Amino acid sequence: MSTAPAVLDVAFVVPRSGPAGILGPACEACGDLAAAELNDAGGVLGREVRLLPVDGGRPPSEVAAAVRDLLDAGRVAAVSGWHISAVRQALAPAVAGRVPYVYAPLYEGGETTPGVFLTGETPETQVLPALRWMSAELGVRTWCVVGNDYVWPRGSARAVRRFVRTSPDVRVLDEVFVPLGTDDFGPVVTRVQRSGAQGVLMFLVGSDAVRFNRAFAASGADRHRVRLSPLMEENMLLATGAEATRELYAAAGYFETLATASSLDFSARYAARFGVHAPVPGALAESCFEAITLLGRLAGRAGSVEPAALLAVAEDTGFDGPRGAVSLRGGHLRQDVYLARADGLSFDVLARLA
Repeated sequence: MSTAPAVLDVAFVVPRSGPAGILGPACEACGDLAAAELNDAGGVLGREVRLLPVDGGRPPSEVAAAVRDLLDAGRVAAVSGWHISAVRQALAPAVAGRVPYVYAPLYEGGETTPGVFLTGETPETQVLPALRWMSAELGVRTWCVVGNDYVWPRGSARAVRRFVRTSPDVRVLDEVFVPLGTDDFGPVVTRVQRSGAQGVLMFLVGSDAVRFNRAFAASGADRHRVRLSPLMEENMLLATGAEATRELYAAAGYFETLATASSLDFSARYAARFGVHAPVPGALAESCFEAITLLGRLAGRAGSVEPAALLAVAEDTGFDGPRGAVSLRGGHLRQDVYLARADGLSFDVLARLA
């Protein structure tokens, strides 16, 4: 008579290299905390949760091959983590139907692969409400999009274009897309300045955003223009430097400075486990906590880790976490979203957007 293994291994795909590598340490810490808390409560279906890190900063085909090898060897019962949409698009068909896949990051929207559960924000809940707020509260109505040249920035820019067609107060004057790993943002900053836009809508990842922010401030462009990013967190602020974060705004479902009881409690538990000098658990890394916690909640409700069983109970499955009360609807996690302004190396939360 066969018995279930005592350990539930999860392929935890997080960036350890590439432009998003700056986010990796905090992502791993947040995932570790979620697994530890599940295990302290008895594990998932009585099984100890163990995360097996996979470097999600490599080319998508290499990441997909690494995960496929783990699946073929029967070594993992689920896939999760923070990685860019190009990696998700390579992973989803490789994972589909075999094990559940809980994708942590914000993304461009539109993912419908059965068995893929998404905990991050989409443009409709994050970027578009932020543009409305910036127009109403700051009078910023003209924008230049600057993004990396892959699916998330391109897809998000398309969502913005659809939005501005029905929003006469908001216009996009120019769009610039650059390869991942771009070093020199001087020409991009010059193009932004020539566009005459009041703001820059940034769809840049990790160290690319850091280099753009530095070049933007060094040129003096930050004296007359704001920046808005849905992918900006405290470790990236630290790398950017306080002098280059003037009028830099971010929209997300979580900020480390969010003054809610659930957020403050999460920060205290994180500090107790990793110490006060650990990487800051910003919005991007914290989404890994949400993803692993959601995996545990789905499996517990289904009594199984089989994708079909999780799909059967997914609708309205939720929990109270660092982002407050969250629940699944149509495979996506419903959550509050906030707008914040950089204050040196941290964020000042200004408003709840949705």
